[in-house]
Amino acid sequence: MAESIVALAPADRHRVVAEGFAEQVAAVSDWDSPAPVEGWVARDVVTHLVEWLPGFLAGGGVTLPTGPAVAADPVSAWRAHAAVVQALLDGPSAEDTFTHPMAGEHRLADAVDRFYTADVYMHTWDLAAAAGRGAGLDPDFAQSLLDGMSGIEDLLRSSGQYGPAVPVAADADAVTRLIGFIGRDPAWQPVC
Repeated sequence: MAESIVALAPADRHRVVAEGFAEQVAAVSDWDSPAPVEGWVARDVVTHLVEWLPGFLAGGGVTLPTGPAVAADPVSAWRAHAAVVQALLDGPSAEDTFTHPMAGEHRLADAVDRFYTADVYMHTWDLAAAAGRGAGLDPDFAQSLLDGMSGIEDLLRSSGQYGPAVPVAADADAVTRLIGFIGRDPAWQPVC
């Protein structure tokens, strides 16, 4: 991700973030390699992203078509899922009001951007780490996410979606600080 994605519209940001994740998916050689999320392997990172968004959207009355199973083919499953999400964001329903019982009311594109695209961005680091690769994440977007999440840290931690923050150096870059904030050890390495 050479240019900052902070100023992009939700559809464009998803396109860039999903392509970055796809690069990591294509580079995985061992889908059973441990991932930085406790108890997960590389395949679980893709499974999480492919499976949670349809359920979230269904809670607000939006149905996504299903694609290939991650267990059988993580690469094809990711490609199909990313294409379906991109079509949703590029289509006219992206402007619709989306009301979710837990997330409130948002423009559909904004809900996907806020809750899902940000998650894909953060899990790109997990998949890259599981494969022993650099993630190449946009530091400006990392800072933007960190700024937004810092004010609701207690809520995030109480949700069970984030572990305790991992301390990082005061002068660490934005990506490292974000990874530590969401409960990952930025120095995590796969066990060889």
